[in-house]
Amino acid sequence: MTAVRATAVTAAACAAVLAAALPSSAINSYNATPAPERTEVGALVATWDDDGDPATPDRVDWVCSGTMIDADTFLTAAHCTTDWPEGVRFHVSLDQDVQAGLDAAARRHPGDPAAQAGAVAVRGTAHSHPAYPGPAADTHDIAVVELPAEKMRARWSFTPATLPTANRLGSLGPRELNSTDWVVAGYGTQEAVNGPGGQTHPGGGVRMKAPVTFDALNDAWVRLAMTAPQGNGGACYGDSGGPNFAVLGGERILAATTVTGDSPCYATNVTYRLDTPGARAFLDPFVELP
Repeated sequence: MTAVRATAVTAAACAAVLAAALPSSAINSYNATPAPERTEVGALVATWDDDGDPATPDRVDWVCSGTMIDADTFLTAAHCTTDWPEGVRFHVSLDQDVQAGLDAAARRHPGDPAAQAGAVAVRGTAHSHPAYPGPAADTHDIAVVELPAEKMRARWSFTPATLPTANRLGSLGPRELNSTDWVVAGYGTQEAVNGPGGQTHPGGGVRMKAPVTFDALNDAWVRLAMTAPQGNGGACYGDSGGPNFAVLGGERILAATTVTGDSPCYATNVTYRLDTPGARAFLDPFVELP
């Protein structure tokens, strides 16, 4: 997976993200596979103004990843939904290949970003955690996009992800966390590639998945290893907000969301826990918590 592409984020948004932490990218190329079966995992698509006239958006791109957690609620990261120009509009797509869809829409609707977004995604309303960006111990990097359920249901078939019960991860010991099967998913780019112009992160815009392994648990964070020799893949730019699933008690749980990691996307995925009091308090008005 990859990170948010530079062309998809304004300078102000980039500055805000980097001030908090380096955003994660897409699923890495190593040990990763397409994830057509993860139909609850989607891409956050934005349209925004780039010429001083917010009434008519003139840019469109997929910018982050996320997960449907009920029929009308898409979970993502707050750094994906904040510090945009006036008039930004957010949409959600559950297509397997969002980039191909946007490319095709650009050919059908040249010069019309709103129509291009509508061709691949459903428009919604974003709600970012009001305390974002918080301190490093808990940045409150969590957001949701509320969507019209009937429009989502008309375009895609999906089963919302299952959220964890309170302190589900905290109740497990290191041995249990280490033996848990973890999978990261998202639309991000690949790990850094060196070239004549420096490092680039190719790919992105296609839903992928990869195994990761437990590294450490903090009050607000789960750190997951992405090291290739251990059979892991990992997240990169554009995977921000995307899911990290854990199989707990035989059930696939959306345990955490991708937030940050190392800049080359080779070592660690730093993910935001969803079983904490802070995360649950934010989500409570939008979904029925287990």
